[in-house]
Amino acid sequence: MSLTRRVFGSALLTSLLAITLLTAAYTPPATANEVLMWNETALKALDAGGQRSVLIPRALAMVQGAVHDALNTITPRYAAYYFEGPGDAGASPEAATAAAAHTVLVGVIPSFGTPAQKVAALALVEEAYMASLGRVSDAAAKTKGVAVGRAAGAAMLALRKDDGATRDAPYTPGTGPGKWRPTPNPDPPNPPIADKALAPGYTSSSFPGWGNVTPFTLLSSSQYWLPGPPALTSEAYARDFNEIKRVGGQQSEARTPEQTESARFWFEGPPAWSRIARAVATARGLDAWDSARLLALTHMAMSDSYVAGFKIRYVYDLWRPVTAIREGDTDGNDATAGDPTWNSLQNTPNVSDYPSTQSTFSGAAAAALTGVLGTDQVAFSVTSGPPFKDITRSFTSVSQAARESADSRVYAGIHFRSACEDGLVLGRKIGERAVAMYLHPVKK
Repeated sequence: MSLTRRVFGSALLTSLLAITLLTAAYTPPATANEVLMWNETALKALDAGGQRSVLIPRALAMVQGAVHDALNTITPRYAAYYFEGPGDAGASPEAATAAAAHTVLVGVIPSFGTPAQKVAALALVEEAYMASLGRVSDAAAKTKGVAVGRAAGAAMLALRKDDGATRDAPYTPGTGPGKWRPTPNPDPPNPPIADKALAPGYTSSSFPGWGNVTPFTLLSSSQYWLPGPPALTSEAYARDFNEIKRVGGQQSEARTPEQTESARFWFEGPPAWSRIARAVATARGLDAWDSARLLALTHMAMSDSYVAGFKIRYVYDLWRPVTAIREGDTDGNDATAGDPTWNSLQNTPNVSDYPSTQSTFSGAAAAALTGVLGTDQVAFSVTSGPPFKDITRSFTSVSQAARESADSRVYAGIHFRSACEDGLVLGRKIGERAVAMYLHPVKK
């Protein structure tokens, strides 16, 4: 996948400003404070801009880190992640939040997506920004807040300018038993794919260089390592193989309706955890500062879980279940029977199996939320976004949600159990470290 940075010309920026000035009044989402609103706005903008999967947590980590630092220069309650001021006690926190998020988003959106997607995303950001500033009545406080937010956002953009997110890396798929190769989608694709050329699947591996991206909280992408997947000839591999063959197939009779719903709910990936974080912050009545810290640590841990997960996965390069099952008679294991007609329930992402980064970022998010809140026992309900919208799931703890997220990849037929279990372990370590090392309360 090409990640070439594109730069907009002055004509495009001029037209964007014109769009902004003509936009109808913006109605903010019903969230507890400006910090939560901008997390939701950022997600919408990144989606509109064509950013998916690994890109979203990085961008949100930048947004939330800048928002956190901007607020804590106004009233220092937590240690800065990077930007330490100067601040101004007379600055509007709402204006600072909006300016920090806006500055980062305007900086990261032009790096990815099509020209049309970029225009749409930037228009959304500008609309939300004007609405945010319009809600701040004190002109002097607004001006000071904007200055602080822009400085925090600019500092974050400078820090991440050469983090490796826009660099490609060479990759050649393997061919032998156990090695990843492009995978087919079920027929029909699930979720549906509008582009008929892409519907069959077999797309090239994505983000082979993502393991080289600079982490937010880890010392390096390889700080925490995993033991690797079970050997193809092992009993553990046969167990994983036969479990997913039984419950993860397109025509499975063993998978329950509840398990199918779970697979659908979690398919959207990282945005589910942004929604969970907002729901938890709202339920706990967190103010802007506490919400900013919660969101910053959660998204930085999630971003780092992708970096660490991709570093590991391109070393082991394990084939996905659909390839493994279709070619099961070649793996040297007498306990695995191949089925060349087997299809997974859902489309298999175009990266190798081990570890499951869905499990990794879920473990990281759950650990970060638990660390910030001081408890895992938090009840909440959340409703899914695309591609399987409007499914509501309820949980009694964040660890329960992380466990279900990991399990869902087995029910979907797209990850072996060992990849999910080890992914959760890796994610927990990353989330726990983020809370232990960053954004501590300021001693009074």
